Amino acid sequence: MTAPLALDPARTALVLVDLMDRIVALPLEPRKGTEVLAAAEELATVFRSAGAPVVLVRVQRPGVADQPPGSGLVAGLGRDGDIEIVKRTIGAFQGTDLDARLREHAVTTLVFGGIATNLGVESTARAAGDLGYDLVFVEDAMAAFTTAEHEASTRLDFPRLGTVVTVDQVRFTAAD
Repeated sequence: MTAPLALDPARTALVLVDLMDRIVALPLEPRKGTEVLAAAEELATVFRSAGAPVVLVRVQRPGVADQPPGSGLVAGLGRDGDIEIVKRTIGAFQGTDLDARLREHAVTTLVFGGIATNLGVESTARAAGDLGYDLVFVEDAMAAFTTAEHEASTRLDFPRLGTVVTVDQVRFTAAD
C-alpha cells in the first residue's frame, strides 16, 4: 500500500502499547525502541492536532507491590487529555475499561503502534477486532524481540485483521 490512508478523526483513536522506559530499552528488531518511540510521538502529534484520542497503554505486573524500575510511560509521551490504560495481561482490553472509554469517544477505528508487535500490540488488536473495531497497523511504529516475530505479525497476521501502513501514510480526512 502506497497511498495515504484517509481516517476520520471523530471516529479514530491511536493506541500505543507499552512505551515504557524498561521496554523501549530492550534489544528490539527490526528497529530500536527509540525509533519506535520517535514514530509513536510523531503519530501522537498528528492525532492530537486532529482532535483524535491518543491511548497510552502500559503494563503492570499483577500481584507485585513494587513494579520494576522504568515501568512508567516514557517521560514526555503523555499529554493532558490522553487516555492512559494500565493492563495486567498481554492485551489491553482484558480487565480494563478501554472499550468503554473508546466507545465514549464514538471510536470505531484503532491505529496501533508499540512494543512488542507480536505480543502486546497483536493481543490488543485481536481483542479489538473481536469487539468490532476496524484496525490499522503502523508497521514502522512497532518492534519485537526478533525481526521474524515482527514480520510474522506485520506480513502474515495483520493484513488478515486490518490494514498495514507506515507513519507517512496516516492522514486524516478534511472536515466537512
